[in-house]
Amino acid sequence: MNKLTHFDDDGKAVMVDITEKNVTERTAVATGEIVMNKETLEAVKKGNIKKGDVLGTARIAAIMAAKQTQSLIPMCHNILLTNAKIEFSFDDDGNKIFIKSTVKTTGKTGVEMEALTMVAIAGLTIYDMCKSMDKFMVIGEITLVEKHGGKSGDWVKDEK
Repeated sequence: MNKLTHFDDDGKAVMVDITEKNVTERTAVATGEIVMNKETLEAVKKGNIKKGDVLGTARIAAIMAAKQTQSLIPMCHNILLTNAKIEFSFDDDGNKIFIKSTVKTTGKTGVEMEALTMVAIAGLTIYDMCKSMDKFMVIGEITLVEKHGGKSGDWVKDEK
């Protein structure tokens, strides 16, 4: 098993020293979903939620969250993002909104946490904007599906 990098030899939590790492182009892709009742999904799609443009607001919240990840996750580095994109798609049969984020940087450390944070905050924003219609929505399946760049190279989740 690999040594956990966020702990020193005495078991104390530390920020990983990336001083000697090479600058490379890095990309991370994460996905998730929010399940809701059929009426809520239709209202989101038609723009009939009382609080306003649900997906537009979730998009802005997700991008803002990506830029603040280092403030939310204690050991994350402050990263200059070169791109942060969020996409939404619908599963009418499952009453779901699928969420996909893609984050890029040119730097010494990856953007996996930023991509995951974007998905989580997009889901929470959708929940907040729709909760008056549906208090039983479920946010889930948040996962990293791709990572490119850096010392460990490219990785794509096996969808078996």
